Amino acid sequence: MTNLIALNEHGGLVVPDQLVVPVAVGDGVGPDIWRAAEPILKAAAERSGKSLSFLEVPAGEEAVRRVGSPLPDETLETFKRHRVSLKGPLGTPVGGGLRSLNVAIRRELDLYACVRPVKWLPGAPSPVKRPELVDMVIFRENTEDVYAGLEWPAGSPQAEGLIGYVRDELKAKIRPGSAVGLKPMSEFGSKRLVRLALEWALREKRASLTLVHKGNIMKFTEGGFLAWGRQLAQEDYAGRVVLEAEARPDETRLILKDRIADNMFMQTLTRPDEYGALAMPNLNGDYLSDCLAAQIGGLGVAPGANLGDGLAVFEATHGTAPKYAGQDKANPASLILSGAFMLAHLGWTAAAESVRAAVAGAFAEGVFTLDLARQAGRPAVSCSAFGRAVLERLA
Repeated sequence: MTNLIALNEHGGLVVPDQLVVPVAVGDGVGPDIWRAAEPILKAAAERSGKSLSFLEVPAGEEAVRRVGSPLPDETLETFKRHRVSLKGPLGTPVGGGLRSLNVAIRRELDLYACVRPVKWLPGAPSPVKRPELVDMVIFRENTEDVYAGLEWPAGSPQAEGLIGYVRDELKAKIRPGSAVGLKPMSEFGSKRLVRLALEWALREKRASLTLVHKGNIMKFTEGGFLAWGRQLAQEDYAGRVVLEAEARPDETRLILKDRIADNMFMQTLTRPDEYGALAMPNLNGDYLSDCLAAQIGGLGVAPGANLGDGLAVFEATHGTAPKYAGQDKANPASLILSGAFMLAHLGWTAAAESVRAAVAGAFAEGVFTLDLARQAGRPAVSCSAFGRAVLERLA
């Protein structure tokens, strides 16, 4: 019997009952939060009749010390072979090489969708009046936009050459001495992201999917994202998806909305219950996912995943927080809830729900690590103590 995930003829996961998942523990507070999360995920799987074990793989600053590379080829191959993986926060070593390990992993594995479910858990402190209205999922395109890494420093031959081409061939002006970057957005990249979001919203019976963009200003890049998303919905999902302007008051089909990005920021604060799922280009998604996370307590309680076709890497959504490394103070909830998200992705629904319920139970009783305790005005527990509190509340 294999402990590896396979794909069926439709591209869906075939998950064995005894599964091994690779984990890159991460840098900074990564080891602290992993020690808290690991026993919870194993126990949740076991209590639902499954077996889950983890294979630690090197990545990040520790990998540089151990094997001389922040992202060894062997780690990427292990992620590919096992199909579903988990990782803590990764630091990118200073002094050249990769711009971001997170971006590098997404690119190398073609994990084109960053998916962030944002739902308030009762008891968690929040800066908004009605956090219980926040229940949406962000689908962020991961491979294009200004995060494609196509930029050059001011005064470089590349920047000067681009400025000259724009001046001479396109008859447009760029201020001399500028740094220059490109913002590629394609029909292919936009449509596969929107398709993933549409499929999820239909499967989960959400009332709407909203395309978030700045197409009013960037008419051919972000405007293209909007046009391609609409085209996909109208051509491939006719009868199941309807544009907002054509929706009936008693509409049963999925409503495809669109919002300008800055307006969407405001509406997530003022009318969050009107939005169930959001799809957007890379930069918008980076900003908006953190904005939404703030409403449910912060990045310390925000789960996330990077999804591709047949591959997924679930992750803590916060940084390495080196100030707190090794001090047993960090909040492991993001990694724990990302683990629950992973269990749901595997089809282990009972295990996933038990983890979420256990975290909610700890919050409801005022069990908070430092980040949430400061917001709630309560004493803080340690990272390990929070992990034990969640483990004790597993069904």
